[in-house]
Amino acid sequence: MGKLNVTMLRYLSKEDFRVLTALEMGMKNHEIVPSELVASIASLKHGGCHKILKELVTKKLVAWEHGKSPGYRLTYPGYDYLALKALATRDSIASVGNQIGVGKESDIYIVANDEEEQFALKLHRLGRTSFRKLKEKRDYMGKRNHASWLYLSRLSAMKEFAFMKALYDSGFPVPKPIDFNRHCVVMELINGYPLNQVSDVKSPSSLYNDLMELIVKLANHGLIHGDFNEFNLLVDSNDKPTLIDFPQMVSTSHSNAEWYFNRDVQCIRDFFIRKFDYESELYPTFDDIRRETSLDVDVSASGFTKEMQASLEKAQLSPEKDAEESTDIASNSIEIQVNDESSEEDSNEDDDADDEGDDDECDSEGADKESNDKNHYTITEVNNVDKSKEIESGFEDKDNLIQKQQCDSTSSKDDSDIDLQDLSLDNKMYKPHRNQSSLSHVNSHTHSRTESTSSKQSQQVMGKDIVRAKVKKSLQKKRTSERRRLRTKGEANLVTGKKRENADTIKQSMDWF
Repeated sequence: MGKLNVTMLRYLSKEDFRVLTALEMGMKNHEIVPSELVASIASLKHGGCHKILKELVTKKLVAWEHGKSPGYRLTYPGYDYLALKALATRDSIASVGNQIGVGKESDIYIVANDEEEQFALKLHRLGRTSFRKLKEKRDYMGKRNHASWLYLSRLSAMKEFAFMKALYDSGFPVPKPIDFNRHCVVMELINGYPLNQVSDVKSPSSLYNDLMELIVKLANHGLIHGDFNEFNLLVDSNDKPTLIDFPQMVSTSHSNAEWYFNRDVQCIRDFFIRKFDYESELYPTFDDIRRETSLDVDVSASGFTKEMQASLEKAQLSPEKDAEESTDIASNSIEIQVNDESSEEDSNEDDDADDEGDDDECDSEGADKESNDKNHYTITEVNNVDKSKEIESGFEDKDNLIQKQQCDSTSSKDDSDIDLQDLSLDNKMYKPHRNQSSLSHVNSHTHSRTESTSSKQSQQVMGKDIVRAKVKKSLQKKRTSERRRLRTKGEANLVTGKKRENADTIKQSMDWF
C-alpha cells in the first residue's frame, strides 16, 4: 500500500492488462487464484500467461502466495493501474500529480485531464493496519461473511460517489463528482484547507452557525454524516465550509441515529472550544429535525428500509385527500347499487322473454339447422375444389348420416347434442376403431421391436479378448505417462546440479582474487 507510482503504466501492454483483468475476475470467487484459472480466463491468442504473471510479480502488481493451494492475488498497485486505465480511456484523467492527503482509509492525489483542468483523485485503501475493524463498524459487506479488502474498497468508492452526487444535486456544499471506477473517485479540487490546519478565523461564531445549520440540513434530508469533524471539513479564504468523506453516512431512521447526530454536534463544539476558545450555549438536538426529503432512500443509506419508506408515504398523506377518497368511494358504492338494481330488472325481463320464446325455438330448430348445414356445405365446396372423388363421396355419406341423426334428435329430447354426434361420426368415418386383425398386426410389430432391441443388447456384450486389449492399452498409457514424469524430473535435477557446479566453480575462482 505504498505511494502511487504510475511510471510503469505507459509500458504495460494489452496482454498485461488482460491478465490483470482475468486475475480480478478470478478473485470474485477465490482469495488466491490458481495460474491455470487465470490462463483460462485470459485466453491469450499466443499463450504466455505464466510469463506475464511472473513479470507482473516483479513489478509488484501481482503477488504470489505459497501454501497448500498456491496461486496469485491482485495487489493495490495492480488494482490502481486497472482503475487508472479505465479512467484514462474515458478521458476523465490524463496525468497524475502529487499526493495532497493521506487518511486512515484513503489516499488523495492531484490529477488533470487533456484540457489541463485539475481534479482530486481519491484512492480508497481499506484494510490498513490502523483500521482493521472496518468490517465490524461499516455495513459494506451486507450479507456476506467474507470479502477481500479490494472488494470493500470498491464498495466504499461506489457509496461515496452516490452520496456525493445526491448531495451536490441537492445544493449541499460538497465537491462536484466527476467520475469513478473501481476504488477510485474523481472529484472537484477545492481551493481550501482542512479545518484542523486553520489557526485563525475571521468570525468563529458565524462559522459555528454554518456548521450547525449544515448538520441540521443533512438530518432534514434524512442523512447523518457520522464523522462530522475538523478533518472532514475544508474552509476557503472566505470561511465557507465544504464537506468531504461520505462512506460512513447513515439514515435518520437508523437505530443509533440519535447517538450519531449528538456525536457530530459534540465534535464541533469540542473543537471550537479547544481551537478558537469559543463556546456557545445554542446547539441543535435530534428533536429539532424536520423531515423534508428522503435522500437516504435515494442512495440506500444504512438503516432505512423499504417498509419504512412505505409507512412514511402513508403518514404523509393529507387529511383532505383522505376525505376526497372517502367521498369517491361512497359515490361509487351508490352507483354500483343503482346499476345492480337495473341489471336485476333487465335480467328478470330477459327471463320472461326466454320463457315465452321456448315454444318458438322448437318450431324453428329444424329450419335453423338446415340453413346452418347449407352454409357449412357451401364453405366446404369453395375450400375443397381440388379434392379427389373419394373424399367427396365420403362427405356425401357423412351428410346422409347427419340428416338421419337430425331427424332422430327432433323426435327424442334426451338424445345427445348434435355437435357431439358429428364428432363421433367423424371418428367412425375417418378414424375407425381397431378390430382384431389390426390389433394382431400392431402386436406383431411390437414383438418384433422388443426382439430386435434384445438382440442388439446381446450383441453389445464384449468378448474377453476385447476387454483384455482395452485394459492392456490403459496400462500402457499409465506407464508412458509415468516415464515422461520421471524423465522431466530427472532433467530438472540435472539442470539444477549443473547450476550448482557452475556456482561452485565461480566461487572457487573468485577466491583466488
